[in-house]
Amino acid sequence: MTTCVISGTGLFTPSLSISNAELVESFNQFVDNYNTEHAEAIAAGDVPQLEHSSAEFIEKASGIKARYVIDKEGVLDPERMAPRIAERPNEEQSLQCEIGVIAAHEAMERAGKTAADIDAVIVACSNLQRPYPAIAVELQDALGIEGWGYDMNVACSSATFGIQAARDSIVNGSADCVLVVNPEICSGHLNFRDRDAHFIFGDVCTAVVVERKDAASSDDQFEILGTRLKTKFSNNIRNNFGFLNRGDESGVGQPDKLFRQNGRKVFKEVCPMVADLILDHLGSLSLEAAGVKRMWLHQANLNMNQLISRRVLGREASAEEAPTILDEYANTSSAGSVIAFHKHHGDFAAGDTGVLCSFGAGYSIGSVVLRKL
Repeated sequence: MTTCVISGTGLFTPSLSISNAELVESFNQFVDNYNTEHAEAIAAGDVPQLEHSSAEFIEKASGIKARYVIDKEGVLDPERMAPRIAERPNEEQSLQCEIGVIAAHEAMERAGKTAADIDAVIVACSNLQRPYPAIAVELQDALGIEGWGYDMNVACSSATFGIQAARDSIVNGSADCVLVVNPEICSGHLNFRDRDAHFIFGDVCTAVVVERKDAASSDDQFEILGTRLKTKFSNNIRNNFGFLNRGDESGVGQPDKLFRQNGRKVFKEVCPMVADLILDHLGSLSLEAAGVKRMWLHQANLNMNQLISRRVLGREASAEEAPTILDEYANTSSAGSVIAFHKHHGDFAAGDTGVLCSFGAGYSIGSVVLRKL
């Protein structure tokens, strides 16, 4: 079978960052305004009183300290609490294409590839800013890449599912080199007025070059030893925004048209599923968990990652074994595990192995086992 490698990664980080303290100040002002406006209804018991958030609560619950965003002013405006992202004329690049180009250029440069070397583009992310034309085809055109492209969405597992799709395309002969891009503008679908979720997400874009090993020239190659995907339907993480919303006006603007989750159930149900999948995947490749140097886990919640790594290793994982980037970036959906890989693989020697793993809505889980060449 054709051997495939990841030969380059890229990362776009927005210039604007919001600290927990800034986010909490805005949220608490909104809460005060709301409680004042609805004081009579709250006193009558018709409307629940909203509660303040705190930076300490956020960090304890998630491990998040800050997040990067495309727009800061709109998010921190207590009267708005949503990013201000202007619509662009059809003749201009879309925002996801724009940030995708930046991440893609870095990945291509690291891989030693030009547009002429790439056969396909897959845009894999949790939310696409439009149904069609595909962002991937727009990005392909912006980069000057021939061939084909398509969009895909498996929520927070989109990147790992995209890597398997790229690998499968190479193995079956449809392509020799595939660019996978993950433009995550999560601030657009986050309800910043929800105390349990207003701190979770940030914006970012990552990119990965997947290609045939015999055609790779990068000095930083990771062989894809295997991929493993799993999905199981659950409503515990859901976003009901879609084109059918106009068919029932009563739902327009309702909270369920943004990100919603039952965090406790997600924690309880997803963590063992992820750990079991990683262990089973490693076993199918005749690898022991003790021999894995690093787990680049989905960056959703520090407590989840600590529990998953503990179940995989049978002990507490060190910061080197399970690196965290969500303290700076927050949850960036599918891009999180790729950011962790991008920033924390430079110390690998030939033969070292690691697991790139994502998990999220669906439920969906993706595992990619890598070995440094």
